[in-house]
Amino acid sequence: MALIQATNITKNYRVGDEDVPALRGLSFEIGEGAFAAFVGPSGSGKSTLLNLIGCLDHPTSGTLLVNGTDISTLSRSSAATFRGEHLGFVFQDFNLVPVLSAYENIEYPLLMVRGWSPEKRRERVMKMIAAVDMTEQAHKRPDQMSGGQKQRVAVARALVGEPRLVLADEPTANLDHDTAYRILNLMKTMRDDYGTSFIFSTHDPKIMHEAELTFTLEDGRLQSEGVAA
Repeated sequence: MALIQATNITKNYRVGDEDVPALRGLSFEIGEGAFAAFVGPSGSGKSTLLNLIGCLDHPTSGTLLVNGTDISTLSRSSAATFRGEHLGFVFQDFNLVPVLSAYENIEYPLLMVRGWSPEKRRERVMKMIAAVDMTEQAHKRPDQMSGGQKQRVAVARALVGEPRLVLADEPTANLDHDTAYRILNLMKTMRDDYGTSFIFSTHDPKIMHEAELTFTLEDGRLQSEGVAA
């Protein structure tokens, strides 16, 4: 079974008296262990598609299966539960809580959605913070970290709940060239070590080069699909 299976997905937004199409009949599959990217210019629909897969919005029509669940039919509360149990997110502006330390930011998803004991939470957080090489910075707040350190914390936070899938929206946009490649290599290592699939929305050539599967979008349509040689 594919991890993601989309069949004729459309998404329209209401602007005044008109329906404006953002996605126009997309169909595709993504398997387990993917390192895949939706690519295309601004306005092509890639971020909209990532939001649909992340249960942050519903398609206007079509069927969208993630991990065997038709997420297009989920209620708001059911979608929130599904996100907490199966998905992780990495954002271009990091989205760390400013008043929390690196450790506390990574722990935060476990406090919100899982009834883990304090001991189990600590064990999991320490494992993830070590995996992204941030143990010595565990006490630092975001304003005391570099951009690369913030994104490493964001990756650990996305993975701490053991999701099947991590969705990353322009995760290298605010990073310099060398830091961006280090973050991408870190994500590949985490994929290999934990079996988590990664899907990106991007127009960054670095991610396009590193992705093992790419879907090119233009004007809400799927123009091409490519597999790395």
